[in-house]
Amino acid sequence: MATATGPGRARSGRGRGFGPTIAVAQAFLVLWAVISILPLLWAVVSSLKSDPEIVADPWSLPASLRWENFVRAWETASIGTYFGNTVLVVGGGVALTLLLSAMAAYVLARFEFRLKSALYYFFIAGMTFPVFMALVPLFFVVQNLGLGNSLPGLILVYTAYSLPFSVFFLVAFFRTLPEEIAEAAKLDGCGETAIFFKIMLPMAKPGLISVGIFNFIGQWNQYLIPLVLVNDDSKFVLTQGLANLAVEQGYAGDRSGLFAGLTIAMAPILIVYALLQGRVQAGMTAGALK
Repeated sequence: MATATGPGRARSGRGRGFGPTIAVAQAFLVLWAVISILPLLWAVVSSLKSDPEIVADPWSLPASLRWENFVRAWETASIGTYFGNTVLVVGGGVALTLLLSAMAAYVLARFEFRLKSALYYFFIAGMTFPVFMALVPLFFVVQNLGLGNSLPGLILVYTAYSLPFSVFFLVAFFRTLPEEIAEAAKLDGCGETAIFFKIMLPMAKPGLISVGIFNFIGQWNQYLIPLVLVNDDSKFVLTQGLANLAVEQGYAGDRSGLFAGLTIAMAPILIVYALLQGRVQAGMTAGALK
């Protein structure tokens, strides 16, 4: 009887021991979610109010939905121009980053050659290098290439900035893919280029989506690099435009227009992550299996 009940008591004791820990963890997560969501909701609600309503009671709901705030921010405050520039730069940067990092990661994961480890750790070292330490030489390099104050220059810099993490992430993912499929394709006469683009790259889709979302968020929120490399108002990205708008609209008293511009800037990130968060988790889990 004692031997039968002892383990049961031990198991129940462990369950009771973990109960308070789980409750505290869940309470912390709920608190963190509230702290993260409230500022976003406040910005969205404020974007639909008038300036007197924002000043009189910042926490109240709008008496009526003022969609004209978004029209004013999009057209008068040039948010539409900044948004288009950002879509172009981030779209090009993410696409080029995925292409180059996938090719580099595939070679590092599947082939043996001299200096392979050195090249891999060179990419890893790039993740530890603070970008602000390279801003001055980066500015002169971009200027000497004739790409200063241009959107193509930003695309190339964003790509270089994102490559180290992307290669590090995708090397681990490519190592989990079955080698037997590539060997079978070789027996059928496929070259390495065809194997990569037609077989291995489609199989790596979950990992590419995951790293693509991370790069999209990081590049969309980038402020320091465009601030240094671009000084033409017509080529500003959203982060620069919002910073200028905060100063200009702050003096003009157009707070509702400022909140509308902020809502426009953060909407794509929230939508993309909400739609693809399941794929992000799947990609990260698959990359950690091996």
